[in-house]
Amino acid sequence: MKTVDIQISIPEDMISYMNEENNEYIFERNAMLLYPFIHNLTISHGRAAEILGVHKTDLIEFYDSIGIPYLDQTSEELMDDLATLEAVMEVAK
Repeated sequence: MKTVDIQISIPEDMISYMNEENNEYIFERNAMLLYPFIHNLTISHGRAAEILGVHKTDLIEFYDSIGIPYLDQTSEELMDDLATLEAVMEVAK
């Protein structure tokens, strides 16, 4: 993966946490930088995974491990979707 250096402004007290020697840390940092763009639907999980050089499932599993769900439906929304699916399948018979 080709990389570029950029300059960002961060609070001075964050400096001690910005250790770039660990590849796992770099992945996690970059995944977190991309997440707002996934959340606001600017990019997909698949595109973010491409940018990070990982499989989509690995990225989804990382987000899940820190409590960010892949699907953000409430149980009520899921039940509505299932009812709609059942209705459509009944009409299709």
